[in-house]
Amino acid sequence: MSSSNKKSSASSYSKYEVRQRNPNPKSCVLLVIDMQNYFSSMSAPILDNINTTITLCRRASIPVIFTRHSHNSSSSDHGMLQEWWFGDLIIDGTVEAELMTALDRKGEDMVVEKSTYSAFRNTGLEEKLVEMGVEEVIVTGVMTNLCCETTAREAFIRGFRVFFSTDATATSDIDLHEATLKNMAYGFAYFVDCHKLKQALTPKSNEN
Repeated sequence: MSSSNKKSSASSYSKYEVRQRNPNPKSCVLLVIDMQNYFSSMSAPILDNINTTITLCRRASIPVIFTRHSHNSSSSDHGMLQEWWFGDLIIDGTVEAELMTALDRKGEDMVVEKSTYSAFRNTGLEEKLVEMGVEEVIVTGVMTNLCCETTAREAFIRGFRVFFSTDATATSDIDLHEATLKNMAYGFAYFVDCHKLKQALTPKSNEN
């Protein structure tokens, strides 16, 4: 899985928006997808926006869930990724597999372990969200067009309302980033960014 990167634009991508809506803090969770050392070159440019998004969500009492992508050293969980990425996989127990230390992560935050693009595949995430009474997810992290997009699509299909961050997601190429945003807006997700989230999640009485 290539970790090369062109810095993603922080645009709100309003040109793609079909619908607008604000997340409901009472029924929402924030998903922070695969912000690991392996992806540091593409994660670094959005790290501030990720942490800002996390802070805004914590202030609104929105739970934060991190995902971590890795494979065991045998081939038992490699699946099609072994073939597709010519064996360039993230092996559990390595530095590359660990979440970035600069993330605003707390001990009580859930970490979902996964071994494919989807955070829902064989992870128990759906069951946990249902147990928590969650109806909405905000998707952030990397890679926009792989794990973030696949997770967002599967969340939508499973009946969750999806919000997709335009400035707290990134991938290896800006064209791939924009292609995903166009797809998300058309059929799967509402857009958010740090500015929109601040407006949506800040109590009116405190806005100044």
